[in-house]
Amino acid sequence: MGQQQEKKIWECCQKSSWQVKLSAVIMGAGQICYGSVIKGILFLLAEVSMILYFVTRGWHYIWGFFTLGTQTGDAWLGIEGDNSVVMLLMGIFAWIVLGIFILLYRWNLKDVYRMQKRIEQGKRILTFREEAGQLLDKKFYVLVLVLPVLGVCVFNILPIIFMILIAFTNYGGDIVPPELVDWVGLSNFKKLVSLSQFAPTFFKILGWNMIWAAASTALNYFAGIGLALLLEKDCVKGKAFWRAFPVLSYAIPGFITLLAFKFMFSYGGPVNQLIIAGGGSAIGFLDLDAKWSARLIGLFVNCWISVPSIMLLATGHLSNRDISLYEAAKIDGAGRWKQFQKLTMPFILFSTMPVLLGQFIGNFNNFGIFYFLRGGLYLDGYFLASDTDLLINWLYNLSIDNNYYCIGAAISLIIFLITSVISLMVYVKSPSYREEDTFQ
Repeated sequence: MGQQQEKKIWECCQKSSWQVKLSAVIMGAGQICYGSVIKGILFLLAEVSMILYFVTRGWHYIWGFFTLGTQTGDAWLGIEGDNSVVMLLMGIFAWIVLGIFILLYRWNLKDVYRMQKRIEQGKRILTFREEAGQLLDKKFYVLVLVLPVLGVCVFNILPIIFMILIAFTNYGGDIVPPELVDWVGLSNFKKLVSLSQFAPTFFKILGWNMIWAAASTALNYFAGIGLALLLEKDCVKGKAFWRAFPVLSYAIPGFITLLAFKFMFSYGGPVNQLIIAGGGSAIGFLDLDAKWSARLIGLFVNCWISVPSIMLLATGHLSNRDISLYEAAKIDGAGRWKQFQKLTMPFILFSTMPVLLGQFIGNFNNFGIFYFLRGGLYLDGYFLASDTDLLINWLYNLSIDNNYYCIGAAISLIIFLITSVISLMVYVKSPSYREEDTFQ
């Protein structure tokens, strides 16, 4: 495919007119020669702006992207020095600008070549107003999406790329501006899996993170479906009330719910008051040595917050079931469990698989649960973490609280790889992907 495209481009270059070749050197020159002056001037201004940018700043930014600075600052001597972080950020911006320029350059060549073809076919060149009218009529979405795409590039893509690249530097700890930051390759990832300071904590938290994501997702999903199926029964009275009641937990802000549960299970909370009133001793549900009790409380709290949304979703899908299939199954002698196994569950799973994957990713990166329940605890055997922390919590502890920015960035990249790989593998093998037309 690549060779065919290269061959096609080479043939176009050979068959192109001198106006096209001129636009390959000076953007917009070919358009001006063909009479499309306004468009040609716009392309020319774009090229001039890009050249001025790279001559004055862009080249310096790209050079700084590779070096990350060469002059260390010294406040006592009055030496300003290079800021490696700023240079990295501006270097990424310069690469994005260069990418935009390449796209504009290709657009310029395709446009002038299109003009050549129109002349060869005996057609006239459209005026700028006519092309603008066609753009507004047929490709209005392009104009609408220009600013959002630029905003996404600047405010989303740039910070993401910056975070990814930080993982390959030694930024953090004592190495922060005015100290110069250097590229270290895969050193941070090697530290996570081999260095005695990080490796034991990393593998402990990774194992617990996988268990938590799988258990909480399964519990929330099947509990939500179970509630939806229960409320579908004819024997249940007051369905409107029972459907509205769980939604209350969904409507209350999550951090308020988390703080409420933290108070409930504290030493002086209602749960321990009931235990003491019954003649028992107060239990440290969220104490330093409360490993599995704290984890189970986290599962329960997450279930309380997330189940209502799954229940509402499943209720909507259940209302769209084909009842005739169930009637046919009854005639064939299929019981309730068989109907659920062969009809209900495949239908719900087919409809909600993207939501299920979203739940898994959300639970894998659920920062708030254990941060509000048990945040700030550092236990023995863990480096700046506790036995209930997830990778996202450990990332926060390392980077925000303790300046291990490069290690935190490496962890964030690992989280992205784990969640994306698992999600893609599960989705590709799911009925939602393989049997797209089954329930249509």
